Amino acid sequence: MGKIYKSARTTLAVILIIATIFGFGYKLYDVQIVNNEFYAAQNNTVKTYKVPLPAARGDIVDRNGNPLVTNRQGNSIVLNAAYFPPSDKNDERNAIVNNLIALFNRNGEEYVHNLPLKLNKNGKPVFFDKKDDEKFESAIKAMKSRDVFNLQPYATAQNCFDAMIEKYGLEAYAEKGDYKTALEIGNIRYELTRLLFSVSNPVTIADNVSSKTIAEIKENNSYYEGADVQVVAYREYADSTLAPHILGTVRKINAEEYAELKDKGYGITDEIGESGIEAAMEQYLRGIPGEKTVTIDAEGNVTEEVTKEPSQGETVVLTIDKDLQQIAQKRLESTCKGVDYYNSTGAVVVENCNNGEILAAASYPAYDLNEYYEHYNELLKDKNNPLYNRFAMGTYAPGSTFKPMMAVAGLQEGAITENTTFDCEKFFKVRDMEFKCTDYHGGENVRTAIRDSCNIFFYNTAQRLGIEKMNLYGSMFGLGDKTGVEIPEAKGVLAGPEYRKKFDMVWRPGDTVQAAIGQSENLFTPLQLCNYCATIANGGTRYQMHFVKSRISNATGVVSETGSNAVKTLEVSENNIKIVQEGMRLVATQGGPAGVFSSLDTKVACKTGTSQVIVNGGKRNNGFLITYAPYNNPEISIASAIEIAGSGSSTAKITSSLIDYYYSHNSNEKKAQKDSTLL
Repeated sequence: MGKIYKSARTTLAVILIIATIFGFGYKLYDVQIVNNEFYAAQNNTVKTYKVPLPAARGDIVDRNGNPLVTNRQGNSIVLNAAYFPPSDKNDERNAIVNNLIALFNRNGEEYVHNLPLKLNKNGKPVFFDKKDDEKFESAIKAMKSRDVFNLQPYATAQNCFDAMIEKYGLEAYAEKGDYKTALEIGNIRYELTRLLFSVSNPVTIADNVSSKTIAEIKENNSYYEGADVQVVAYREYADSTLAPHILGTVRKINAEEYAELKDKGYGITDEIGESGIEAAMEQYLRGIPGEKTVTIDAEGNVTEEVTKEPSQGETVVLTIDKDLQQIAQKRLESTCKGVDYYNSTGAVVVENCNNGEILAAASYPAYDLNEYYEHYNELLKDKNNPLYNRFAMGTYAPGSTFKPMMAVAGLQEGAITENTTFDCEKFFKVRDMEFKCTDYHGGENVRTAIRDSCNIFFYNTAQRLGIEKMNLYGSMFGLGDKTGVEIPEAKGVLAGPEYRKKFDMVWRPGDTVQAAIGQSENLFTPLQLCNYCATIANGGTRYQMHFVKSRISNATGVVSETGSNAVKTLEVSENNIKIVQEGMRLVATQGGPAGVFSSLDTKVACKTGTSQVIVNGGKRNNGFLITYAPYNNPEISIASAIEIAGSGSSTAKITSSLIDYYYSHNSNEKKAQKDSTLL
């Protein structure tokens, strides 16, 4: 029985061996005879790579199609792994990199320097400090990481330098004491490591280089092996000082953003919107990358073919008018300098009352977009903080500009009527606290109280209304809440018990009367003040404010309109709104700004405001003005906030200039362009 079993097992084994030999033989016949040409071609192809081709960002234009941000063609130098020596040939790589560095230095070209090491005056390696790089801590951490030099967190600059020498085979330079050259070469080698250098991912080492440098690289391919010239679209500004806080900036994507966005098609070397509209409209401004197929055969021959052309991003049409924006910036600057040349700052906003479009928005001081990165640290240290967007992020106690809202609330709730009169004798007591008015006004009704900015009238109104009703109407007008603009904005604060609870503080009766005149903790942005004024002007509809008018697809020409969005329709009678409008008209004709506005052909309505602040240990007043025009058929609202201006009336010249520009026949300032029919 055992012999039979062994005989069967042997037979099975023989059969399997024969079948295997037959299978191999058939496969050999198929490869060498039947499909010889196909397999020969396959054998010659070692690897195929897909290389992304960057797409130009979309343009940004004003409401009339005037270009604000476009692209210009420039040239960058990239290292292409398909032609560069492999990673195990450090000497060859270092020689080419050294040749490129010498070329860049000779021609005055800037090149990448993201390795956070430098040599001190004694020639010893040290880390970058805060003066050199605001993000130095994260850069040092990345350098020490496992994927780069694989060092402990406590590793010194010398440890990092030594690891660089070893990793990139720079011992020959170190032995000669040529640490400067070793560091320069290591810096570019580090950039290749940091950005995952490969055939599929070429790495840029110099941007915006001269034609002289391009010519030398092209004429000496072997000397600069692997270096290639890439045509790149760089951001260009029609006026780099115009609307920087609105337009914003672009920069290279960082590691955290890349990790989050790589699944959406972003590459580790891509640019991304950093702030403003560039960031807010990133998904539309960013183009669709193209694709290049790189094939390397067994003998190292490289072939390239563009298999997908890149597509430029969409054109973003803003609501702002370029010329009105220029006037706003110019007048804001001159006003602030006139108040206090070195210390006054401010903001101004112009809105279409009937749809929420922002026609102009300026913050002073501002900055030049072309110099943003070059002078970033200086801008950051400037005591007046030009990087701070005051019209969107600045929050101010609004002072008496709050009173029209109080009047609307009082009238609508029946706390007062248009004929209610309160006697102003300058002083007002709430329990043991005494509050003041600016003057002895005598008997005041709601219209004259708005005109004279009588505190006593609104103290009385507040006591009848109560803080809950006051805040109900404040919220209806959007005060203490975001306006909905595309760029970052502050929420502000609507003073009241709810806010105090966050800090375990008690709300007292005296706080209510203070809140009624725009004091206490009330803090609003110029955007909110402008939108609030627009809501009064148009009869009670609060629109979402916006900077983006439309988008235009560069591929299809399809226009996507933003349109208007009515966030809130106030349940307030037309007559009550009209009474408040009449009071605001009296401010423009009989109040503080009357002397300025009397010269305008356009009738306006407005309300001034001041709020006290402490500056360098002394008491100063910020000045505010909310205005709409024309009075009988409102089209635009304007809010200005000038720090340490003294009064709201002192800001009237900015508003007057903007209205004059928008409506008048002044030969010195062109009238605002109407919307382009093409857009």
